[in-house]
Amino acid sequence: MPDNQESPEIIHRIEPDTSVETAALFNQLVLLLDSGTDEQLAQHLDGFHHSDLADAFGLLDRPLRKRLIDVVKTELDPDLLFELEDHLRKEVTDSLTAREVAEVITEMDSDEAVQVLEDMDEGDRAEVLSSVPQEEREDIEVGLAFPEESAGRRMQTDVVTVGTNWTVGQTIDYLREESDLPEEFLDLFVVDKDARPVGIISLSQILRSPRSTLMREIADETQVLVPAVTLQEEVALLFEKYDLTTAGVIDASGKLLGMITVDDVMEVAREEFEEDILLLGGVGEETIGDGVLQSSAKRFAWLLVNLVTAALASLVISMFDATIEQMVALAVLMPIVASMGGNAGTQTLTITVRALATKELTSYNTMRAIRKELLVGVLNGFLFALIAGAATVFIFGDLGETSILLGGIIAGAMVINMIVAGLSGVVLPVLLDRWGVDPAVASGVFVTTVTDVVGFFAFLALASL
Repeated sequence: MPDNQESPEIIHRIEPDTSVETAALFNQLVLLLDSGTDEQLAQHLDGFHHSDLADAFGLLDRPLRKRLIDVVKTELDPDLLFELEDHLRKEVTDSLTAREVAEVITEMDSDEAVQVLEDMDEGDRAEVLSSVPQEEREDIEVGLAFPEESAGRRMQTDVVTVGTNWTVGQTIDYLREESDLPEEFLDLFVVDKDARPVGIISLSQILRSPRSTLMREIADETQVLVPAVTLQEEVALLFEKYDLTTAGVIDASGKLLGMITVDDVMEVAREEFEEDILLLGGVGEETIGDGVLQSSAKRFAWLLVNLVTAALASLVISMFDATIEQMVALAVLMPIVASMGGNAGTQTLTITVRALATKELTSYNTMRAIRKELLVGVLNGFLFALIAGAATVFIFGDLGETSILLGGIIAGAMVINMIVAGLSGVVLPVLLDRWGVDPAVASGVFVTTVTDVVGFFAFLALASL
């Protein structure tokens, strides 16, 4: 490709909010992947931040991505491997030997290494771990022993601890002289003789205290400790609630196992947000990079469920086919009621699912939320009943008195369906949550079914009467 010729693909791939410098780097990267030498490509990659390069992986077509992997894997940056999306990370690790993967994850923090290994098959994971030095392997195995999406999986086992009788001076000297410490840390844990944390203290507090001060005297004893089996989304809520930068992770006996830091929690928050959005849309863990067959398979299940629920709505309509035959205008107006109910139900559902996820909706205030949505449904129902009824009378005015009757029918059905939509949007996700089912997964299809069935039934039943 000539140097002055732009790739038509790249124009569409650069996002509007991407900086000019990053866009230029990416454009040049594509040109070098297409026609440059390995030496030119390696030199160009030095200008990328590992996060930007990870983003570039996701934008590239598979052939170009394969060439990029062949270049970066010779001296693979651990930060780059960790930043990659799961499916892209798997592409990279599949191109490496078990020993090469082991060399990379040995340079990572234990929590990052766990996240890389947890997506591997059990056999591949065991092969990689067998090549990891014993000390690092033991730290990684501690994290892998806990359930997925738990605090134990997210924690970093490499923490700095000091005894209760240590002084500030001893601590400072220890931090300066000890070589086997984490590269970056903001807080230290003060632990008793049984390795149970009795307080946490920031580096700034240590540096501002006299050398003779005992650590237990200046440690924050109101620390937030997280059991290792706690779900990661609950950990994120604790960080938000208490404005934490670090939290200790403990086992069942209260012994300190590791710590979770705010950067881990930011990643958790992003993952949970993405997961809920995808589940509400019924697409599971689909990514933009999935192939046609993969995407089709992931969407098929919920589309099949939607087909069944749509059949229920059609069954309701078929019960009133004689009524529809007598007045074709009913078929024109019928979708309005169902559509309004579906949208109202989705609004309530979105608010409820978010409140459940953030623990803002509990058994204490559930009835209050239900009463509120009932009143909102009544108010909006009457307002839109007036609008829809008046519009119907105006549009079908040539039908005479029948147009007034049609306006009353759609108004009555609108009130009924808006009330039902509000109630189902809050009651159904709450019930699913109480039954241990993720409301983000199943609520949408059920709420839509309820509003469609009730909307059609109310409208056609009133028309029959």
